[in-house]
Amino acid sequence: MSQQPSSALRVVVFSTKDYDQSGLTEALERVPNAAPIKFRFLSSRLSANTAELAKDADAVCVFVNDTVNKEVLKILHDRGVGLIALRCAGFNNVDLKAASELKIPVVRVPAYSPNAVGEFVAAQLLTLARKIHKAYNRVRENNFDLQGLVGIEVRGKTVGIVGTGKIGVATATVLKGLGLELLGYDVFPNQDFKNLGGRYVELNELLSQSDIVSLHCPLNENTKHLIRAETLSIMKPGAYLINTSRGALMDTQAVLDALYSGHIGALAMDVYEGEGDLFFEDRSGAIVHDPLLAKLQALPNVLITGHQAFLTDVALRNIYRITIENISNFYYQKPLETILNKV
Repeated sequence: MSQQPSSALRVVVFSTKDYDQSGLTEALERVPNAAPIKFRFLSSRLSANTAELAKDADAVCVFVNDTVNKEVLKILHDRGVGLIALRCAGFNNVDLKAASELKIPVVRVPAYSPNAVGEFVAAQLLTLARKIHKAYNRVRENNFDLQGLVGIEVRGKTVGIVGTGKIGVATATVLKGLGLELLGYDVFPNQDFKNLGGRYVELNELLSQSDIVSLHCPLNENTKHLIRAETLSIMKPGAYLINTSRGALMDTQAVLDALYSGHIGALAMDVYEGEGDLFFEDRSGAIVHDPLLAKLQALPNVLITGHQAFLTDVALRNIYRITIENISNFYYQKPLETILNKV
């Protein structure tokens, strides 16, 4: 932005839910010295087909399944958009190189509530371990038989945390409280993980020694399909696999094959490689043409949720607050502390 605008900053918010509209509006009133911002809320996802909706906007605010590739960025740039504000931590959906070339800064919310995800992982693990999802459905049909509901106790088992950033450490903290032993793998070891009693090992050792593997690494060219046939074969027979990070960390077909063979004991996934056209929307009245997802849904040892690990009151308040602060810093030409690219 070459100079501070004299009027309110016009921000188009894509992929809006009711809680986004109320949350951002309330945060705008709460954040000290917030810039004058005029929001326009759209339920549409950002794509090459919808980018024109940001015409005359100074900035756009986007979420995890919005498409911010080179084509979209060029359209936004030509329409005068000067900022991409992510209201999430992940940024694999953004072409940062193209944004830099177009001199459009990209900011994000790097840490909104790691505990939200950590607690969700524990909930997923205990649901599978104690077969709570199966028991819940039975009781709703007045079936109180306990046959087939024998669970396992997690205390004393080993959990491998793949990615020990803030969310990975928060997850490790919760699981440590349940009495699990901690193994970790990360290209950047974290002293906080070590302070919990966690021990770093190579990925193959983590996979072979862990009763539970929980994924918390970002998605990039080095981590795409990190969990595939080759690495699945290394995993301890009967191990649980939990993914709350990004769907494409797993080769879903390979995971399904491992479930069919019995090599993987259970799967919890809050993210899915093909979630782009499904998640965050009500598809209950439609036929979903996704055979792979249908096969996963049919398995009794698979727990699927729709990308909700982050969705808590604390996390949402932090997301909206930091988003307002990011946009305000842009408006007032202050340093963008959460910038992802150099412009």
